Amino acid sequence: MKNHLSQRISCPHCGHHIHITLDASDGDQDYFEDCTACCNPIHFNMHIDYAINKIELHIDSDDEQIF
Repeated sequence: MKNHLSQRISCPHCGHHIHITLDASDGDQDYFEDCTACCNPIHFNMHIDYAINKIELHIDSDDEQIF
């Protein structure tokens, strides 16, 4: 599996297309990164499945409120 993978995503807030580079060398990751267009935080959750050599990336706005 490649350690670095380039991917194009859409911001869940404004829909702007963003090019990101995923670094699979650190294993599973859960982090936030700001959109370059609207500056709102984007939640990235990356899971690496080594058995089938696949990277799963889940993106959300993480603005849901729990009451």
